[in-house]
Amino acid sequence: MKFRPLHDRVVVKRVDSETKTAGGIIIPDSAAEKPQEGKVIAVGPGARGDDNEIVALDVKEGDRILFGKWSGTEVKIDGDELLIMKESDIMGILEG
Repeated sequence: MKFRPLHDRVVVKRVDSETKTAGGIIIPDSAAEKPQEGKVIAVGPGARGDDNEIVALDVKEGDRILFGKWSGTEVKIDGDELLIMKESDIMGILEG
């Protein structure tokens, strides 16, 4: 199934977090926090501005992003756990 978000919404897949601390301690899944980093899977066409023109989004498919801890709505599509959020919930794009 293909999913296309509407307006200024973005579909994000979380990036797996580290299961080990810098000191070498292994963190069990039950104690690990959900990562706040993800990869953009799909983007909507953009939001409508005051002049009724569509304003394109700054993020694009394939970008690695940081987002807020409680951002987005969790959904499951074709067995993949994804987040759907507005572009304003994204804090920034990771480069390099």
